[in-house]
Amino acid sequence: MNKHNISRRNFIKNVGKAGIGAGLLSPFFGYKSLAYPSFLNNILSDDYKVLVCFFQSGGNDSFNMLIPGGNEYNQYSQTRSNLAIPQSELLTINPVNTGNRQFGLHPAMSEIQSLFNNGNLAFISNIGTLIQPSTADQVRNDSVPVPLGLFSHSDQQQEWMTGKPHERDIRGWGGKVADQLNSLNPQNSLSMNVSLSGTNIFQTGNDTIEFSIGYDENEVGITGYESESWDGFDEAMTKGIDRMLDQNHTDPFKKTYIDVIRQSRNAIRIYKNAMEQTADLTTEFSENNVSRAFRTVSKLIKANSILGFKRQIYFIEYGTWDHHDELLGNQNEMLRNVSIAFGEFNNAMKELNMDEKVTLFSMSEFSRTLTSNGNGTDHAWGGNVMVMGGSVKGKKIYGDYPTLDLGNELMLWDGVLVPTLSTDEYFTELSQWFGIQNNMIPALFPNINNFYNLNSGQAPIGFMNF
Repeated sequence: MNKHNISRRNFIKNVGKAGIGAGLLSPFFGYKSLAYPSFLNNILSDDYKVLVCFFQSGGNDSFNMLIPGGNEYNQYSQTRSNLAIPQSELLTINPVNTGNRQFGLHPAMSEIQSLFNNGNLAFISNIGTLIQPSTADQVRNDSVPVPLGLFSHSDQQQEWMTGKPHERDIRGWGGKVADQLNSLNPQNSLSMNVSLSGTNIFQTGNDTIEFSIGYDENEVGITGYESESWDGFDEAMTKGIDRMLDQNHTDPFKKTYIDVIRQSRNAIRIYKNAMEQTADLTTEFSENNVSRAFRTVSKLIKANSILGFKRQIYFIEYGTWDHHDELLGNQNEMLRNVSIAFGEFNNAMKELNMDEKVTLFSMSEFSRTLTSNGNGTDHAWGGNVMVMGGSVKGKKIYGDYPTLDLGNELMLWDGVLVPTLSTDEYFTELSQWFGIQNNMIPALFPNINNFYNLNSGQAPIGFMNF
């Protein structure tokens, strides 16, 4: 790299994360200004909108999350064998768009049961990465293109995050959405993309990289920087960092490095200042990690009365859903954490009168085989996701929930279902609600025209109120 022609973007991509610089650099790549906001007392705009991506990495067994009842339960029970949830334990839901078909939820999901039945949450069924509409026969006969690295964790996670199942990309659709809409934000000192789970592809765009914090609101920057300790170590470290940042360098590489760290420090101060001025919510959150993350997101949304964003995207990853063994026990505990956190977050958004401005959506790289491997399940394809918020047309199951008969024409093998809805349709509708114009959609999701007519005047799936 020519050191006399160093762009900020190329510098960030090549500098790596090492030493003291990394502690300041990694949380705050997405700023563009050194100054504190000049609008600290502005009220929230009516146009404020938030997307919250909840990523269940590892592959959630989502056909033990949303379960058929009534006459279809017997087929579910036969296919799932020792992994079937007893019918008597299912939490009844009352979808308004499934005719006589009956459904229930995993018994750990009582809060999500209430959210669904009250119209605040919807399910989207048998969704997955697709390049074009496909049948099981076409996939088996190699007569249609299939997503790269099908059944691979890393490939499928990347494709859900990028919206590009046909090619590998390091830029995510959340980052590229931010690239398009960041001009709506009157101040660019902080990235509009905030991660509670570190660096991720989803929030990385051409010009946007996530603002990264921990599950708790005070987990930001270098531990001890600009704080006090009984032995004086924090003060000494702060003076050392400040002395480094006060140096003026003529070498362009050194100057770029120091400028980026200096701007990151200022961004940390802006964030901490806003959070210190923002009172805690009255909504109580549990102490599991998922709830802690949603508590911090909730307070950041409240702090936007100081920060002044028009658009924000949050990312929370909850991992270890790869249950090849001990599925029932592990999923029971993890779905309980999810249900509690979703209920608490919904209460917090209602407390802030923000529920119609905030949409929470789930992703997982794939579902699991319907058949048991003995005590767990293996990698599959199509599955079920959730979307929640005041702008969601709730109390519905969107898409075609498949019959779980192993002879189903969608069955590829061993309980692997070919999706009938594409991630392109899901992400396009979320992007449209967020403010992306239809003429920009193909740049985000190149395969969308294989599934949806952008000039139809209809939403791709229909789960959002615009």
